[in-house]
Amino acid sequence: MNGLDVVPVALGARSYEVRIGRGLIGRAGAEIAPLLRRKRVAIVTDETVAAHHLAALEAALAAEGIACTSLALPPGEATKGWPQFARCVEWLLEQKVERRDVVVAFGGGVIGDLVGFAASVLRRGVRFVQIPTTLLAQVDSSVGGKTGINTAQGKNLVGAFHQPSLVLADIDALDTLAPRDFLAGYGEVVKYGLLGDADFFDWLEVNGPALAADPARRQRAVRRSVEMKAEIVARDETEEGDRALLNLGHTFCHALEKATGYSDRLLHGEGVAIGCALAFELSQRLGLCSQEAPSRVRAHLRAMGMKVDLADIPGDLPDAAGLLALMGQDKKVVDGRLRFILARGIGAAFVADDVPGEAVTAVLTEALHRR
Repeated sequence: MNGLDVVPVALGARSYEVRIGRGLIGRAGAEIAPLLRRKRVAIVTDETVAAHHLAALEAALAAEGIACTSLALPPGEATKGWPQFARCVEWLLEQKVERRDVVVAFGGGVIGDLVGFAASVLRRGVRFVQIPTTLLAQVDSSVGGKTGINTAQGKNLVGAFHQPSLVLADIDALDTLAPRDFLAGYGEVVKYGLLGDADFFDWLEVNGPALAADPARRQRAVRRSVEMKAEIVARDETEEGDRALLNLGHTFCHALEKATGYSDRLLHGEGVAIGCALAFELSQRLGLCSQEAPSRVRAHLRAMGMKVDLADIPGDLPDAAGLLALMGQDKKVVDGRLRFILARGIGAAFVADDVPGEAVTAVLTEALHRR
């Protein structure tokens, strides 16, 4: 399938399209040109993406007569903080980016979140285009307008809802991903099947192992993930209700990321996969789903060669009480109560605000004992 898939994100005046297909970086000039009031853009990327793809993007823009200037930040989660955010904003101001201009976020989730947040505050809001280059960013972070940075207190605690004007997901860009990064992104793909589409999870069980090598299957997985996210975001843009379902696995994940110092010990998508497995274990412990469901989740993640358990995270971790305390810092705490996304089965997730702390502690204690 070499065709283009177009998924609309229906948000009234802030609606936009996610375009998914092969060769989109090479067509980016033609895709972006209709948005421009003057033919220039500012690109923010990271050094790794720049080495692989920046020349192709610059050539695509030049072919349409679009001038560009670019900033390459260091790669990695540590970039998503105050120092590089300040550097990004200052650079955009130096480039004399005007209110009617477009900023391009060209990279993975870190760049998308940071640049989107910079665009949201620059001149009280400028437009931006997402060109996500990782699987995780294509299926999740580039869609829906959540932007932000990490602080010493936790992940994504400072940010804004700021929708992009366009998302271009080039399936070919995934060819340059390291296997570990591809699998980390798969953690977010499998999340969509687990939270609301049992048929998609069935398809992933059969086709998941072939995704890395097969662009057609890859595109189908990205399209279905984006469709699900777009539907949820259209219903609940600012996470008052349904959108919280997208956080399946994330309450565990964010605590584990904080415990590992947002380092390469645990990539975000790896934390999501472990978090999903733990969320299903917690659901089973609370009598919400059968014992088969968490076993099936873990079996599929293992078959993909992914991190599945706390034992798969190198180095020391806090005890169960310590991890529970880190969860208390999460944005999803409401009136001091931990909010979890639990499941009545595969494809049947729901939001639970009243999860007993002792059940969470028991699941974590059991998982730590497997280390």
